[in-house]
Amino acid sequence: MSAENNIPEYSKKDFVSDQEVRWCPGCGDYAILAAIQNVMPQIGKKKEDIVFVSGIGCSSRFPYYMNTFGMHTIHGRAAAISSGVKCANPDLSVWVMTGDGDSLAIGGNHYIHTLRRNLDLNIVLFNNEIYGLTKGQYSPTSQPGAMTKTSPYGSIERPFSAASLSIGAQGTFFARTVYTDLKHMQACFKAAAEHKGTAVVEVLQNCVIFNDGCFQQFVSPAEREDNLIRIEHGKPMIFGKNNEFGIVLDGIRPKVVKIGEDGITEKDLLVHDSKAKESTLAFFLSQMTRPEFPLPIGIFRDVDSAVYDEELIKQMNQVTEQKGVGSMDALLSSGDTWTIEAE
Repeated sequence: MSAENNIPEYSKKDFVSDQEVRWCPGCGDYAILAAIQNVMPQIGKKKEDIVFVSGIGCSSRFPYYMNTFGMHTIHGRAAAISSGVKCANPDLSVWVMTGDGDSLAIGGNHYIHTLRRNLDLNIVLFNNEIYGLTKGQYSPTSQPGAMTKTSPYGSIERPFSAASLSIGAQGTFFARTVYTDLKHMQACFKAAAEHKGTAVVEVLQNCVIFNDGCFQQFVSPAEREDNLIRIEHGKPMIFGKNNEFGIVLDGIRPKVVKIGEDGITEKDLLVHDSKAKESTLAFFLSQMTRPEFPLPIGIFRDVDSAVYDEELIKQMNQVTEQKGVGSMDALLSSGDTWTIEAE
């Protein structure tokens, strides 16, 4: 027990529930669950002050597997229900567990407005570029040409970038990680917990049944160093097996260069600034995709802004101070009312 804040000294096992984990063997969700359970003892909250809310999908089984409070809600509505939970009790640490279909398709409107409002929520977005629970339909993040149950000749749709969508919706925190890097995942989750406002962590994770190998180039030891770039605040953007490549700005576009060629040195490289007030750099990064660019992972953006639930409580207190505590009876009897009397 910590004497300073009266919070027990937890370990991972304190957050493991007694429920059987019912994901397919080899699913990336197991790694995400382990990472979250490792991070929970570090966020400075009692178990009874932590809530996991989910919608519908494989990711949405998550609340059953956490030994905390939780709600398994309805398709695409986890962000809306979490908003109500947070506003009703701002002291809670609220985690939204959702997938690319749940949050970016039927739940898209709730997702973008949660980000716009900037409630103090943590959204973990499981992205496997497929609908898994409903057996393999293409999702809003499926790549063009994806052969699925609902696109047997290949998807002809342009996919969403969760990063671009989140930053465009005025998100104040966005990070991307991969399910095979437990340490990196945990660092992203911990940073999200420390952020005041809506924090989104997109996790690229494999669906072994319906989209196996979709992120192979980003997780294979033989390929990942040339296909990923790990962005860190205040550090130059370098990647490659031998850190031989980097990113520079060519006018208003990022460009891949080889260090040592054409006089390029590390000092010429673009330095990441996740704290920049304007979202230009974060949006540049969100548009970087293979094969032209390495895929960025890490914290794209982490900035301060007014937090909706804090502003709501502040407004309620101000109105109460000015007008006094309200009365439900008085409210129902105000305005245009009438009485119906029996003859």
